[in-house]
Amino acid sequence: MLTLNLSNAPRWQDLAPGVRVQLRPLTTALMVATRSDPAVEAVPEEASDEERAVAFAKALARRAVLAWEGIGDADGNPIDPSPEAIDALLDIWPIFEAFQLTYVSKGLLLEQEKNASALSPNGPSAGASATAKPARKRAKTARRG
Repeated sequence: MLTLNLSNAPRWQDLAPGVRVQLRPLTTALMVATRSDPAVEAVPEEASDEERAVAFAKALARRAVLAWEGIGDADGNPIDPSPEAIDALLDIWPIFEAFQLTYVSKGLLLEQEKNASALSPNGPSAGASATAKPARKRAKTARRG
């Protein structure tokens, strides 16, 4: 069952021990705006899926991150989110992975589900219908000599 959360309130998401970000809800408007982000559109056609994922995640984070805790400059002083700081944060592999798993993947989950294969015609996911007509006669086997 698809459950709807009708709240548009930002939520805090832990990305690493001591590091958390406050994020806007992942809405259609946010995803559409990110897809047309100049940084996403500038990714060359020959770019790898990984390069596209990084560009998309950074563009999405620049739109979604409202505040954060546990992030500072080189001297250890707390800093506010900025486009450059958000990009630098996502350049840290474990942070990127956590952002992808806890935020981005939730938005792509339904997209992935609609691309699923049909149910198996037998077994626990029985449901697909047969497309081939049954054979009319039983085939004869060859004689062994």
